[in-house]
Amino acid sequence: MPAMPNEHSPLITSGVCGLTLTTATCITASDSPQESGSGKTAQDPRRLNTFFGVMVPTILSMFSIILFLRTESSASEGWRVLPQGYWYTVLYSSVVLLLCLLVCLVGAHIYSRTAFVILLVVTVSLLSVFISAVAVKPKDFVISHQGPGNQTLHYNASYTGFSATTLRNNLGSGYSLDYSTNSVMSFATVFAVMFTSCTGIMAGANMSGELKTPSISIPKGTIIAVFYTFTVYVLLFIFVSATCNRTLLIQDYGFLQRINIWPPFVAIGIYCASLSAAMCAMIGASRILHALALDHLFGLPLAPATVTSNSGNPWVAVLYTWGLAQCVVFAGQLNAVASLVTVFYLLAYAAVDLACLALEWASAPNFRPTFQLFSWHTCLLGILSCLVMMFVINPVYSSGSIVLLLLLLLFLHYRSPTSSWGYISQALIFHQVRKYLLMLDVRKEHVKFWRPQVLLMVSNPRSSCQLILFVNQLKKGGLYVLGHVQLGDLDSMPSDPVQTQYNFWLSLVDKLGVKAFVDLTLSPSGFYDSSTPDDFFLQDSAFCRSSVEEGSKGEYNFGVDLPSLQAHFPPVRHDESPRWLSPEEYVGIISDAIKMNKNVCLGRYFFQLQGEGKDSKVDGSERTIDVWPLNLLQPGSRDYQDVCSLFLLQMACVLNMSSKWRHARMRIFLNVETGSCDQGWVVNEETFRELLRKLRIRASIKIVPWDSVVQHYALPEGERCGEPTPGLSEDFLSAVNCMLMEHSSQAAVRFLYLPRPPAGRNQSQNYLAHLEAVTRGLGPTLLIHGVTPVTYTDL
Repeated sequence: MPAMPNEHSPLITSGVCGLTLTTATCITASDSPQESGSGKTAQDPRRLNTFFGVMVPTILSMFSIILFLRTESSASEGWRVLPQGYWYTVLYSSVVLLLCLLVCLVGAHIYSRTAFVILLVVTVSLLSVFISAVAVKPKDFVISHQGPGNQTLHYNASYTGFSATTLRNNLGSGYSLDYSTNSVMSFATVFAVMFTSCTGIMAGANMSGELKTPSISIPKGTIIAVFYTFTVYVLLFIFVSATCNRTLLIQDYGFLQRINIWPPFVAIGIYCASLSAAMCAMIGASRILHALALDHLFGLPLAPATVTSNSGNPWVAVLYTWGLAQCVVFAGQLNAVASLVTVFYLLAYAAVDLACLALEWASAPNFRPTFQLFSWHTCLLGILSCLVMMFVINPVYSSGSIVLLLLLLLFLHYRSPTSSWGYISQALIFHQVRKYLLMLDVRKEHVKFWRPQVLLMVSNPRSSCQLILFVNQLKKGGLYVLGHVQLGDLDSMPSDPVQTQYNFWLSLVDKLGVKAFVDLTLSPSGFYDSSTPDDFFLQDSAFCRSSVEEGSKGEYNFGVDLPSLQAHFPPVRHDESPRWLSPEEYVGIISDAIKMNKNVCLGRYFFQLQGEGKDSKVDGSERTIDVWPLNLLQPGSRDYQDVCSLFLLQMACVLNMSSKWRHARMRIFLNVETGSCDQGWVVNEETFRELLRKLRIRASIKIVPWDSVVQHYALPEGERCGEPTPGLSEDFLSAVNCMLMEHSSQAAVRFLYLPRPPAGRNQSQNYLAHLEAVTRGLGPTLLIHGVTPVTYTDL
């Protein structure tokens, strides 16, 4: 519902299962007076009660359209005081519209008092109509119309007084020629004209910004007004059908003047009700237009409509509405635009029903309508009824209006304006996602449909943005979660400090353009890094003030602008800064993850990776992906087809399928000892090529002799191959590193076998030292230990 600038409703924020739900309550006035620029207390615009704010405008709007407005210009020839004609009609309508403009520019309070006076006048006019049906004696009339070829057509009509015969003759439809448009009437055209009387039903809702208690006044006042006008219409139809013959009804739309005890009563009612209807439509439409402008839904074209007077009256929006209404005045006849107006209103009501239906289907707990007869069945019935009647009235107008609505929706979708009033789409998405999550059954999982589910632990995004972007390419449609641990003890704090940080992390996700969730937690220990990190925020254009300001003007940023985002994440760690996690804890985490049957990946040197940003045009044609499937720290293990090796191949293949790596070349390096008498490696190579063919992995195989490396390796006595070695010589580690540098120095990224961590905590430092020595100076490298089967060759 539209609201004034100083009438924004408070927001109720509640957290449920980690989800923040923001729901707009009914619009209410602030308890504290607001100060104007001159130092005086601004008047509270919410001064209208149910009667003046809802009932009066709704009754007048529903009366005027059919009861009076349709007979403005078609009055009996004997009562035509002013000159007649198309341009005279436009002139008179423009003068009346200008008068409405002046009243609406003053404000809604003056309008409500004016409307009440008009309602009294209209009520007197209505009473004269009912009294006339009893008091006026039967009489005959001769009605003349201009026919084709400049000939004059004459019709004999009668006012019979109350007559059962007259009522019986008027019960049928008997559609005939409409003399005002020279077109044959039908059910659709009559419905279109009659339905416009229902358009006033929203008049009270449009005044929500001026109501003291809109949540009570709108439903109560609207229902009372509808019942009142319905009763008056039914009585009027009965009285007219029983006293006027069909010729009088269809050949003179101003017949009420002919049969009134004092004809000026009807003329006064016509002009007063028409004036009121125009004012009601103008002031209601201006409030809606003002609300659209405040929400920045259509950008600059509606930007001036946000301007208001000191009392809160959106006078610029009133001028917008007046200009649009003035254009419609040139239609000349109500029947000429009745079908189009009715189609637009039907579409608007269908949209309201659709919104209520969406809220009901979303099962939002805060959606509790006070109307007891509400259900999704009534919403659906309303939508279908509106759509059916639209096409019955005019298929061309209906199709065009739906196309126009879709174009507006597409414009809003691609423009993507954000605001604080919540999105029904989020409620529907949550409802559907929950339903489908419940349908997922882990017992039905199969390796054929495996995809990565990645939890990336991030200490500080300032130093990890390249890795975040890389893993976004690696996830291949799987779940991607950014995890962060903040140091602290919840027992010593009044509340969880990480809950306030989600907006900053979600804004970071938006800036980087990655498809990831965020999960934050609090712990006494944090992260481990073995090198001094760089600050990525100083390098990426997404975090430059100028580029962000240009793209976010006029948009709601959920309270996180660029300076706030940069200030939230602390500077990167310096050389002198202590590490937050000991080597024993770090290796223990890796070991625990493997025991829990989780695959583990360790990233190194990813700050050197370029071209992963969302604006990058890199397609991978100049990139190379190198895979070393053998456990290089245990030369005795020659199995290239164990679970971990196949997991390396799968991850490299997944990366090769992503958009920025699709054209990259993949190379697989097989280490062999050519100096031994055993030539089984030749058979192993052919077997491996056959495996790649079955797995449909396109890669070149490189044979790398490493006899010179293995000679530095000595297996301690009593230990078996495959077990982690507590101590390896510096020569062996250096030789492995040199071999990698020789063959993979130009690769964009490398996939290496991550050995299983040692069982003893006292070996953790050596384990990390081995990994450091092997990967020193390599560039972006993933050390991977896979424990779950991810390949499948059976049909």
